[in-house]
Amino acid sequence: MGAFMISNRTCPFEERVGKAYIFINRLGAGFAIAWVVEDGLPIEKSMTTRFAPSPTGRLHLGHAYSAWLAWERAQAQDGRFLLRFEDIDHTRVREEYYGGIEEDLRWLGISWEGKPLRQLDRFEDYREALEKLNRLGVLYPCFCTRKDLAISAPQRGDGTALYAGTCREMPVAEREKRFAEKTSCAWRLDMGRAFGLVGEQTFWDERKGLVRVVPDLLGDPVLARKDIATSYHLAVVVDDAAQGITEVIRGEDLLESTHVHRVLQGLLDLPEPHYFHHRLVVDEAGQRLAKRHDSLAIATLRDRGVSPAAVLARARAELETNLGDSAC
Repeated sequence: MGAFMISNRTCPFEERVGKAYIFINRLGAGFAIAWVVEDGLPIEKSMTTRFAPSPTGRLHLGHAYSAWLAWERAQAQDGRFLLRFEDIDHTRVREEYYGGIEEDLRWLGISWEGKPLRQLDRFEDYREALEKLNRLGVLYPCFCTRKDLAISAPQRGDGTALYAGTCREMPVAEREKRFAEKTSCAWRLDMGRAFGLVGEQTFWDERKGLVRVVPDLLGDPVLARKDIATSYHLAVVVDDAAQGITEVIRGEDLLESTHVHRVLQGLLDLPEPHYFHHRLVVDEAGQRLAKRHDSLAIATLRDRGVSPAAVLARARAELETNLGDSAC
């Protein structure tokens, strides 16, 4: 009866339901239902989302909100909730934080399907994606040091520095000379050239509605470095596709990153999920929470006798704010 192709991976059918077959994407971390297919055509897509913390510290109240929101939306849609560890930065990862994060989630009553995916196990997949981008001619080496970037980077209105494109048009001979001298480099995505290949792109955000991609919003992002052979941008789009993620739920601080992610999805022929960029939980000064906010760490709150219900009560209040203010 053949097989069905999902994201360039062949997935044999698993079960017949009425006139339809369920096809699944086989992953090392378990099975991810990708499509329900009838007569060779997809007729329904299972809702699948994920929570993807970095094991560089324990979870805080903001993480609890994001995890609960994703889990709650999966429950409401009879969908699937997965756990992924974004641990590509091996210089900051600590083994004890993997178990600590799982402990915090279980205490909150949040469960996930299958074994958590670790990005550290998937560098071969990222390498393949990077090689495809290189074949498309949308990557270039950047030899700028941190000092070079600090001096040359233009500033956006919010004070954020953008890469000035210093190495984008570097002559081939100069690049070869730098390589011969073993000068360290990062690999950047030429957003102008990439956008020319994929054309106009949009994405759907539950709060913002239909968003048109702006290719120069973040400049030419780094996709790989000498010490870390991938980046958040590349790893997240590869993993979302591999896990069959249909709805990406994360903080609004990553909204602008989605412009890069949609271009990468187009270049790599990966499916487009929907997005929900929720408001951030902030401290009393209005600043976003970070792992340095130990007083709001889930483990600290638990030790103080705060109940899971009390922690999630604030998450529910934040959710109502998100849904009630879609224009923000």
